[in-house]
Amino acid sequence: MEYIKLGNTDINASKLCFGSLTIGPLQANLPIEEGAKIILKAFELGVNIIDTAKIYKTYPYIKRALEMFDDRDKIIISSKSYDYTYGGMKDSINEALKEMGVKSLGIFMLHEQESRLTLKGHKDALRCLVDAKKSGVIKAIGVSTHAVEVVEAISEMEEVDIVHPIFNKKGLGIIDGTIEDMIAAIKKAYNNGKGIIAMKPLGGGNLIKNVDEAFDFVLNFPYVHSVAVGMQNIEEVYANVQRFEGKKVDEDLKEKLKNKRRRLHIEEWCEACGNCVENCPNDALYVKGGKLFCDREKCLLCGYCSAYCKNFCLKII
Repeated sequence: MEYIKLGNTDINASKLCFGSLTIGPLQANLPIEEGAKIILKAFELGVNIIDTAKIYKTYPYIKRALEMFDDRDKIIISSKSYDYTYGGMKDSINEALKEMGVKSLGIFMLHEQESRLTLKGHKDALRCLVDAKKSGVIKAIGVSTHAVEVVEAISEMEEVDIVHPIFNKKGLGIIDGTIEDMIAAIKKAYNNGKGIIAMKPLGGGNLIKNVDEAFDFVLNFPYVHSVAVGMQNIEEVYANVQRFEGKKVDEDLKEKLKNKRRRLHIEEWCEACGNCVENCPNDALYVKGGKLFCDREKCLLCGYCSAYCKNFCLKII
């Protein structure tokens, strides 16, 4: 496993970052012990950074995995919160520390910033993160985003150490530009000393049918330090570790993952705007009672719908 210093920080992170959203209540909803063993296997195979968030509700999985791992002090925990007040952010940091049973965190981020305006609206929360870093409670400050504008803004912000942008071959989930725009913004942030932890390399599972090409795109991009990948089982951990170590993925693993039953997941924040319904080639999506539903008999898991979702609510898991 390759370890890379995140920009101007003193944090050396593995190229592969464990994305914990997929094992938790918002997606697979695995039992704590089962999910923790998947995280543990990643730790044992050299992954030393894990991505989580207050909203993911995956702190108990991480706590249990750390309890089972001998070198727990080597693990970098990166969490985030939507809080915009000083007190709210302070509470979120303390909640993370308590629920994961740790004394400090590697990275804490402003979660999913949409524009320069929202960054400005979170100035008090950012001030809290600056104070937390000064006190040693966190080692680095980050911002996660689906917006090119935010990556560009962070490039010029001295307080922020880490950028966590959406980044995949087709630019799925980018809310204000193209993949070319995001490439230019990430390169600028990288050259300005920011640590880059890319997310959604498979576009929320929508690029799973072209998994090799999707990963090659991200791994061959020289301006990314680490890549957060959601993993729901041991086989995915082994396959991704092999891929990130530059090895050929075992054919038996490929076959098992190819045959895994997947489904379209609709996030709870879906506004049921209907754009995906109008553009679904299989008539698998429909709105009823102000909510979006998927007819699994008709859904071919093509992922086309995600390209029409402004809020990135549709994922294949």
